[in-house]
Amino acid sequence: MIQNKNIVLTGASSGIGFEVLKLIAKDGSNRILAVSRHAEQLLASYSDNVIPFNMDISTKEGVDAVFEKANEVFDGQKIDIFYANAGFPYYEAFDYADWDRVKAMFDTNTFSPIYSYGKYLEHLDGRPGTLAYTISAIGQMAMPGYAIYSASKFGLQGFQEAIRLEKPKNLQLTCLYPVATDTNFFKVANPVPFEKPFPVQQPDVVARKMVAGIDNGKKFVSPSPLFGLSKVLMGVCPPVRTVYWALETAKLTRFKKKLAEMKKNGEI
Repeated sequence: MIQNKNIVLTGASSGIGFEVLKLIAKDGSNRILAVSRHAEQLLASYSDNVIPFNMDISTKEGVDAVFEKANEVFDGQKIDIFYANAGFPYYEAFDYADWDRVKAMFDTNTFSPIYSYGKYLEHLDGRPGTLAYTISAIGQMAMPGYAIYSASKFGLQGFQEAIRLEKPKNLQLTCLYPVATDTNFFKVANPVPFEKPFPVQQPDVVARKMVAGIDNGKKFVSPSPLFGLSKVLMGVCPPVRTVYWALETAKLTRFKKKLAEMKKNGEI
């Protein structure tokens, strides 16, 4: 159990982040700076040891502001755990040219956690600390319908692989690889309902395993045993992955057909 720590948690007011918040705030011994764009409205009266902070972490200025706020609320003490969890997806066929739309995802999902690494090292100044990332299983295997999301998470996956070879010994790096998680992730990905990828896991399960992984000093946490098994199976027998991708591609095809019909009927 994580106790008596100063913790920064981004993406704290929904999904996996909120489930993690419930666990680390439970016994009251941790002080948590809970960051999201609407944290102060959604978490205003959550708990005395939770300090909500409204901030968009997709910019340099936003991340800098989080570290400044942490220094203030933790009375200049060390951030023991910095959990860069914030992120969002698109579910769509990537058949357009929109620089700003692509950049928005990379700003949040890739550039922000990478910049946070450098800021956290500076903050620690040789003291021990833990940096945690939510990378996602999709950062290890791309999926149809999630081209930009996959790319943003592959970028973070590549960063964590490289940084492990050079990071100082005082820093623990723990990365989470959830499969599709039953949160508002899917509503954010596209306002038009679509078929979820297989398998789907519950957020409380993901959060419990991530918190335990951080507490136990694990490098990697894969909450779904099925994902670990499938990686081995697909490595040994690549046609299994081909069949899986075909099934998920069929879902995207049905979604595109649904969108076309809705546009034709003036529904969107």
